[in-house]
Amino acid sequence: MKAGNCTYRKPDDLPLVIPVFPLPGALLLPRAEMPLNIFEPRYLAMIDAALAAERVVGMIQPDARRAPCSAGPGLCTIGCAGRITSLAESGDGRYLVTLTGIARFRIVEEISAATLFRQCRISAASFPGDFGEREEPVDRSAILKTFRAYLEAHNLEADWESVDRASDETLVNVLAMMAPFGPAEKQALLEAPDLRARAETLVALTEMSLARDGAAGGSLQ
Repeated sequence: MKAGNCTYRKPDDLPLVIPVFPLPGALLLPRAEMPLNIFEPRYLAMIDAALAAERVVGMIQPDARRAPCSAGPGLCTIGCAGRITSLAESGDGRYLVTLTGIARFRIVEEISAATLFRQCRISAASFPGDFGEREEPVDRSAILKTFRAYLEAHNLEADWESVDRASDETLVNVLAMMAPFGPAEKQALLEAPDLRARAETLVALTEMSLARDGAAGGSLQ
């Protein structure tokens, strides 16, 4: 797994402790890219610290089912580590950052730190497959059929040349990240055990969304 100038071959290649960025509804996946507009002082400090260390940030979702702590809301146990592969200064105090997903991780514990941002001890041992380049076969036709139906239902267009050129993994991950689902659905996509399961989850969630839209607004025909 290559992200920017660094190659990650196994779970132990990730830092043991990383800063985490709790962001509801945000989904980062291995080998996918996430743009971020950083403006809060604590997260500006987080980016500065990451740049001074190993450039790794963990994207994680808050979990309302877990009790909050003094540092903030409870966190989901699984997130995705990303490497800062692009950064620009806006001129008005913001950072425009691109994170490239490396691998999913499980939080071992949140550590007490004097920093403005939160930090966690992590392990990627449960996700060794995230470091490889292999792709599981997926039902690409089902994905495209559901994607077309979603676009038509919402009067949206797509760059179909780019879609046709995309690998199965890129197609599934980009659609999963851009889909307007809630935090629970995004977490389900993150925690899908492999690419095939993520594709099946994506199709099922999209079909349920289309069914709800149809029930609310009449036929999709």
